Amino acid sequence: MSLDSEGCSHGNLVTEMAKGTLEGLVLAILYGWSAYGYEITAWLRDQGFSDIAEGTIYALLVRIEQRGLVDVEKVPSEKGPPRKGYSLNAQGQEHLEEFRTTWNFLAERLERLHKEEKWPCPMSKRAASSRR
Repeated sequence: MSLDSEGCSHGNLVTEMAKGTLEGLVLAILYGWSAYGYEITAWLRDQGFSDIAEGTIYALLVRIEQRGLVDVEKVPSEKGPPRKGYSLNAQGQEHLEEFRTTWNFLAERLERLHKEEKWPCPMSKRAASSRR
């Protein structure tokens, strides 16, 4: 298992958790400005999500486009097909707000559990008592 820049050894956990929240991350990136898929991928990599493949972002962009969460502008390209610029529309902003509300709910509960060291699973209680 490798260590990250902060000395944590969490392997693929960050990548796996990011996959579950990737749609919200992309919508947040698009809040207030438009971007191409490669720009979104580059920004995520700059923020430490280095394992996210560009193809994953493009597949996600297709899904959120089909669901009507983004507006797409086709921009002519000197090489190849037109590029697609994505921007968040009103429906996407509503979805982003729902994502943020849900994220805050989960983050608050996890923080509370962490502070109280009180986990709801009976197995966790037995495991914790056996460590003492």
